[in-house]
Amino acid sequence: MTVLRTIGCLIGAALLVQAFAFFRRGRIRRMDFLIALSVSLGLMVATIAPGTVSIVRDMLALKEGQYSRLIAILIVSSLALWPFVLYQGYKRAQFSQQIEKWMQWGFEREFESKYPSVKKLERIAVVIAAYNEEENIAPVLGQMPETICGEPYSILLVDDGSRDRTAQVAHEAGALVVQVPVNRGGGAALRTGFNLARNRGAEVVVTLDADGQHVPGEIPRLVEALNGGEYDLVIGSRILGTREKDSVVRFVGIHVFNRIIQFLTSLPITDCSSGFRAFRLSALDGISLRQDQFHTAELIIAAAKNGVRVGEVPITILKRLSGTSKKGRNFGYGLRFARTIWMTWWT
Repeated sequence: MTVLRTIGCLIGAALLVQAFAFFRRGRIRRMDFLIALSVSLGLMVATIAPGTVSIVRDMLALKEGQYSRLIAILIVSSLALWPFVLYQGYKRAQFSQQIEKWMQWGFEREFESKYPSVKKLERIAVVIAAYNEEENIAPVLGQMPETICGEPYSILLVDDGSRDRTAQVAHEAGALVVQVPVNRGGGAALRTGFNLARNRGAEVVVTLDADGQHVPGEIPRLVEALNGGEYDLVIGSRILGTREKDSVVRFVGIHVFNRIIQFLTSLPITDCSSGFRAFRLSALDGISLRQDQFHTAELIIAAAKNGVRVGEVPITILKRLSGTSKKGRNFGYGLRFARTIWMTWWT
């Protein structure tokens, strides 16, 4: 054999021995062992008996030449790689779900220890995700209405790993506060709030931003539309309402993504990036929310796929009270938003 074939055979044999050793010690699972076994045996067969590669080359109708067998190996190995990639993606998703359940269990225990007397929330719960909003959260909470459509309500703030006094200020302003030790993203923080609200008897959830862009006095407008019985999810739309001038690029991007979501879901959505929403928690039954960021598009698409009735009402969008946006630069924000749309629609 040539030097290259000898090296390939030795590598295949080493992989085979290592796979057996790891499997015997329980360090890898059966499927991982089978994948490693297939790769190592394939490599050894291709180097010891290259004629088998010629059979594959002929099946692929490749012309005989200096690199034809190498091309055949690359094609077959690329095709064989896909099941491995899909399997690893599946395992990663399973692991993420297990971690998510464990974290939610921990947040439940934290809430119980922090608020032992709060066994049940009001029927309506306002859930706010906040990250480093020490200067803004007090004015936002100070503008909250006394009641929502004549009903008392609970305010639950999820502090998403803030490095300032956001949690303390919110607690002093009367909100129930859960602190996440690390910054995971608005979507992950809201999932924590949704779980806590559901487990404590809330039926309707309202979400709004902690930076002052949403007007708390408009919350009843969303809940009234929900109480009408026509919708399960009501989104506040700046396009139907008014907005203070902000980034032109981002505003144009909203219209572009609106069109994409309209095409994918057949929903006449005018503001796919609005985080000012009201919905029945029962509408989330059977819906798995996974996005740590860009949760607005995920919820709309997931709701459409599950037959949730979605509507919109006009709202007012203001500029941030202070500080800078956590969403990142326009181009990167747009790419990640597009990725969320595709992943949610496809899965």
